[in-house]
Amino acid sequence: MGKILSILFLLVLVGAGVGAYFFTRDMTPPEAALTPDRAATGSKREFTLTARDASGVKAVKISVLQAQKETVIVNKTFEPAQREVVEKFTLEQAGLREGQFDLNMVVTDKSVFNFGAGNTTRISKTMALDNRAPVINVLSQAHIIKQGGACGVVYQVNKDVERSGVIVGDMFFPGYKLDTGNYACIFAFPWNMDPARFQPRLYAEDSAGNERSITFRYQAKATKFKHDSINVGDDFLQSKMPQFETIYPDIKDPAQLYIKVNRDLRKENVAKLVELSKNTSPKMLWDGGPFLRLPNAAPRAAFGDGRTYMYKNQRIDEETHLGVDLASLENAQVPAAQSGKVIFTGFFGIYGNAVVIDHGWGLQTIYSHLSQISAKVGDDVKKGEIIGNTGATGLAAGDHLHFGIILGGIEIQPIEWWDPHWIKDNITSKFQ
Repeated sequence: MGKILSILFLLVLVGAGVGAYFFTRDMTPPEAALTPDRAATGSKREFTLTARDASGVKAVKISVLQAQKETVIVNKTFEPAQREVVEKFTLEQAGLREGQFDLNMVVTDKSVFNFGAGNTTRISKTMALDNRAPVINVLSQAHIIKQGGACGVVYQVNKDVERSGVIVGDMFFPGYKLDTGNYACIFAFPWNMDPARFQPRLYAEDSAGNERSITFRYQAKATKFKHDSINVGDDFLQSKMPQFETIYPDIKDPAQLYIKVNRDLRKENVAKLVELSKNTSPKMLWDGGPFLRLPNAAPRAAFGDGRTYMYKNQRIDEETHLGVDLASLENAQVPAAQSGKVIFTGFFGIYGNAVVIDHGWGLQTIYSHLSQISAKVGDDVKKGEIIGNTGATGLAAGDHLHFGIILGGIEIQPIEWWDPHWIKDNITSKFQ
């Protein structure tokens, strides 16, 4: 009898131990995070509460408290419990008044800890409700812009903003704050945009997420670009395609490799320019004067030239030449067109050996087909400082410089930036 009682007692102990293990094994509260995390918000801003837990998220409650009145926005129970819950919400239906309020979030997991109630994570944020959209006032005049070109605009905003600038189609050109407190933006009329679709708008968004966009007066002029046919010969292919064999090792035919490079690698290079454009200074790094042109150089190809590429009397591709080709002496020294910071050096696909310089405010220059590069990333260069030598790397048919001006990641007409009168009338005089 005593032996039976001992066995029963042991079983009770084991059962109690197992129960205690399952009862206490998950004592970790759920992970929870709110985005965006702001001190001020508008009622239309969308928030996201993300919650995770190993035992599963059982319930989420989101409420606001203002003037001792609580309003529940979200109150959900999940059956079965979820390993991750992503809950999006706004404050539109909360009936809040402008001013301070508390945003409270409670996340509970399915753990049996706490006598089955589970672990709880609480997040409380004190915020200010601000539903007043920024007011934009345009200060500059005579916004005259050509297709493929650029223009400057100066404007005021009646409150601090997180971002502002000019929207053109699906592109955004940021504005930058001047010492006066006003904002300046250089925006482009993309070379490939239908003039009927070019409708720039000024935009501003404050820290609370309130937005406003307005039209402003401008005069846009369409540009008629040239079109040429270029013959791609076997000699050219034999001399140029070896540069790209390691990029596309599976393509053995030189003509097919050329098509791949001219079409697909070109697109990758254009995407890289957009990526590089994000690495721009919020301060203007250039002196406000004209950009330098390669000395004693003759133009060989213009900006926006359409090109039909022919191989053995067959059309194999069509692309657009962006930038200006300038030919001088072979291996000629290349000066920096303006002061700025070097943000890229090296082999750059169709551009060959290249240097990209940032001049601030989204404005950058590219120097391509170089035989030698004498600048390095991070260098602060002055206008006229030698950064390399002309060459024929990349898809260049002969020794020359492909010079491009980039704004917000897209190439624009360089000729405007060589003209001191154009720069003064369209850019610098407005900023002053």
